[in-house]
Amino acid sequence: MPRTKGDHDARRRDVSEAVWRVLAAHGFGGLTMRAVATELGATTGLLTHYFPTKRDLVTYALDLLDTRSASRPRRTAGTGMSAVRAALLDILPLTGDATVSNRIWVSSWDTALADPELSDDYARKYARSRDKLRDLVAAAQESGELPAGDPARIAAGAQSFVLGLVVQALFAPETFPPDRQAELLDDYLAALVSLPSPNDGRAVRT
Repeated sequence: MPRTKGDHDARRRDVSEAVWRVLAAHGFGGLTMRAVATELGATTGLLTHYFPTKRDLVTYALDLLDTRSASRPRRTAGTGMSAVRAALLDILPLTGDATVSNRIWVSSWDTALADPELSDDYARKYARSRDKLRDLVAAAQESGELPAGDPARIAAGAQSFVLGLVVQALFAPETFPPDRQAELLDDYLAALVSLPSPNDGRAVRT
């Protein structure tokens, strides 16, 4: 009996879930045809219909990670600093799903750095994230919730802070539980709010 499109779509969903389970358990370092086939309960020969090469598998896994991360529920917030805070909280590993996604992201960095094309793609992704954050920062400045300054520079600093906090929380979850992560983020944002404006006439200590 010939396979139907429904059969094909169902099999592709099964493959996607198997790839995700391997990533969640072993990261990109453990992503192999054999590992996915074992998780799927199939042969590596079957997987070659979907991924002719290991790079095809890696590329698919990166796309899957991107899709899952983008579809994760996000906090709702208004404008100004509440929107900035919500966007940064959404990056942190504050839930089980967010922790899994962040662990996979971090494990993918070595893979991306070893491939110039993937490395460039990652640089563009982080740049787009900074651009979105820059726009939120600019809106907070327009509303008077943040002092004047280069919003792109502020966004770059905030992204760097929160990504560093992600790594700390993944390696030491007992030291950086969700409530502690939120507190540290709030401390960082409070420091941003209290920075003197470049034009407010205050003396700057050197």
